[in-house]
Amino acid sequence: MNFDLITSKENSLFKEIRNLQATGSKGQKARLASGHALLEGIHLVQTWVGDPALKTLFTSELGLKNLEISQAVYEHLEICPETKVFQLDSALWDLLSDLVNAPHIAGFLNLPKSTLTPPQSIATLEGDVVILDRVQDAGNVGSILRTAAAAGFSQVIALSGCAHLWSNKVLRAGMGAHRLLDLYEGWTNQQVLSAITAPLLAATADADQDLYTLKEKLLHPVAWVMGSEGQGVSEDLLAQSKGVSIPIDPRVESLNVSTAAAICLFETVRIRRT
Repeated sequence: MNFDLITSKENSLFKEIRNLQATGSKGQKARLASGHALLEGIHLVQTWVGDPALKTLFTSELGLKNLEISQAVYEHLEICPETKVFQLDSALWDLLSDLVNAPHIAGFLNLPKSTLTPPQSIATLEGDVVILDRVQDAGNVGSILRTAAAAGFSQVIALSGCAHLWSNKVLRAGMGAHRLLDLYEGWTNQQVLSAITAPLLAATADADQDLYTLKEKLLHPVAWVMGSEGQGVSEDLLAQSKGVSIPIDPRVESLNVSTAAAICLFETVRIRRT
């Protein structure tokens, strides 16, 4: 099968790839303007194989010689024949990645409705929720998304100031968890307090309430709040939440936020199973 070729870095699709790769607000602006997230690498593409939201694929002659890549491309085309596939000149891949042996596969994914829905138009969010309060490290955010998916928490809200949920680094750290989650971002504290119906539980080092004494509360829907790496949960959210501490050796100052999230979410799972 022959695919359309892209041989120039002035090509509009190639420029869109570069725009979506941008970090910070520039990349976020490009994602919201285009309605796309960029999937880079074979693992992320494989996660969405068969999903019509994966609307465009990019590979190269070298990429199609890789059995794993070619299988992903043709399997996706068989299920979603409307998908557009473009073959980039191999030299262009050197401009897309700093990795010498980066796999020649990428794709445009339509952003889900939850991401594109303005927070002010959402009246309520019922059930369990994970709320990220200014968690800035992309690795931490992606790890928390992966943990949330594994623990069965399907709704995640990222407040303004968090690493962008569909950025390349968060996608890589999430390892495909994004497909299992309803993701909301750019919310304010007030929007969270107005929309969330479950009680807020804020993980914080100096709370009097011990995580392992919360059995009755964890049997019902909860909204776990995870604060920023340096400052923790903001004061106004903390004032509206029940503070919860994780018992740790007093010689250790604190836990990494993604570790704290994993402990809290899986303690919730444990309580509900027993």
